[in-house]
Amino acid sequence: MAILTDTFNLTNGTKIPKVGFGMWQVPVGETAYNAAAEALKIGYRHIDTAKAYQNESDVGRAIRDSGIAREDIFVTSKLPGATKSYDGAMTDFNSTMEQLDVDYLDLYLVHAPWPWTEIGKNCDKENKEVWRAMEDIYATGKVKAIGVSNFNVHDLENILPNAKIKPMVDQIQYYVGYTEPKITEFAKKNDILVEAYSPLATGGLLNNQEMKQLAAKYDVSVAQLALRFCLQNDILPLPKAVGTDHIKNNAQLDFEISAQDMASLNAMPDTAPSHSHNATQG
Repeated sequence: MAILTDTFNLTNGTKIPKVGFGMWQVPVGETAYNAAAEALKIGYRHIDTAKAYQNESDVGRAIRDSGIAREDIFVTSKLPGATKSYDGAMTDFNSTMEQLDVDYLDLYLVHAPWPWTEIGKNCDKENKEVWRAMEDIYATGKVKAIGVSNFNVHDLENILPNAKIKPMVDQIQYYVGYTEPKITEFAKKNDILVEAYSPLATGGLLNNQEMKQLAAKYDVSVAQLALRFCLQNDILPLPKAVGTDHIKNNAQLDFEISAQDMASLNAMPDTAPSHSHNATQG
């Protein structure tokens, strides 16, 4: 499963493993601990959590118990979307470091450009302050890279002109048929790596008939096809799973989708139209 140790390069030279293990919606406690521990045992070296997930301490414990050198594991966490002040960002970052109980983070993201209870609210002024805090956190050396999540083109254009350090990552909702082309194109033009959360549409695309047919052609699962699709578009997928078989299968991505089939996948309509979508993106 070489794909788990293959890397993308961020703009500051930081190497980030091409497949991450997502901790969103993984229940707090032993379930989260066991999922992270199993992922590390199987060979994942990139774990993505957030303060909002409330499982940072479980992830930290799994990392410490793994026996794997800290420098060999890429750890991401996120500043809550509701935190929209410089001081608040500093306080929440310190809390995250305490919960994870690690010496440094590999990547720290602003989780959203607005509070989750007020999706779409204009927080342009506040986001500039938050980004100033992110730059100061980066300057301490306690994070190797900084970025954002759920930021659309407007949100990125708001912070880029005054940024001393550009966001290195934008983590967005991205899966076959819902690839947010405006954000993706803008990010790539600005050397911002796009990460795909919900690359399986939280399971919503697994029963898509066209996906099933194409997966059968390659003798892979629909999930494997969907994750490989992300990689071949130079997008970093963050699959989530709690069962050992799913965790393992999601890492078996050492196959190649043909250019013709990639064109078909990129042209597909939404493969999970009933899945919840972020209305501020597209």
